Amino acid sequence: MEIVIDDKSGFCFGVVRAITEAEKALERGGTVYSLGDIVHNRVEVQRLEELGLQTVTHDDMEHLGGRRLFIRAHGEPPTTYARAEQLAIEVIDATCPVVAALQRKVKRAYDKMQEIGGQVVILGKHGHAEVVGLTGQVDGRAIVVENEADLEAVDFARPIYFLSQTTQSHALFEHILEVMRQRAADPTQVEAVDTICGQVAGREERLSEFARSVDRVIFVCGRKSSNGKVLFEVCKRANPLSYNIEEASELQAEWLAGASTVGICGATSTPKWLMQRVADYIEDSRFKIQDSKL
Repeated sequence: MEIVIDDKSGFCFGVVRAITEAEKALERGGTVYSLGDIVHNRVEVQRLEELGLQTVTHDDMEHLGGRRLFIRAHGEPPTTYARAEQLAIEVIDATCPVVAALQRKVKRAYDKMQEIGGQVVILGKHGHAEVVGLTGQVDGRAIVVENEADLEAVDFARPIYFLSQTTQSHALFEHILEVMRQRAADPTQVEAVDTICGQVAGREERLSEFARSVDRVIFVCGRKSSNGKVLFEVCKRANPLSYNIEEASELQAEWLAGASTVGICGATSTPKWLMQRVADYIEDSRFKIQDSKL
């Protein structure tokens, strides 16, 4: 059996940057408090916690005066920075530059729509940290849609400015945009800017090709990963014999029975070392997989 790790899978630039910044801060000693999971991957979070990272919530901020608060790649609304300043908290800001640029675009889009009585619509997951940070740029005065059903909140008699969370699907973005233009009183009043991260978007096509090139796909990602859910569906469409796990111990031998090639890939929140651990686990357990065919 040949085991292949997708060389295009793994942490995106923003996550690599955030984890590097966290590790640098931890090397200086003491505890660093991450506002939410630094990455939506439980195994990687556990690794960093062993180095001194501690995950906290917004409610914990009142107890962190004089300490170091880490802002992860997803970004935060302006209110978080203002509160940290009031509480004398040292902020380590690792917001992804792509997300930071999108935050500014949301603010500019809102200002433009205010002038003409329009509305800002963002394709994204309700409650996702990045989306909370985006809507926070305009005090929550943006409409978040996850699917076509959510468009009931949009007033199609008014102008629309449409943007997207950076990790959404291109296909879904184009579909929602098409539906909005069909429903709009004046389709020319629906302005759209595709703000999906190019690094993330390019992975869909590459991952689809990878999934078709192997007999079985093992997709590794954290349960909380929004991007992971999108990319796993890409794998499933390309190769129905695709399986989603969070760590190696979840593998089932019968999944791989009879396979000549097994591909291992993951989300933008999946570390390379974890995919390698899964590959090593399959290699070490190969005799069990062969036995399962008997």
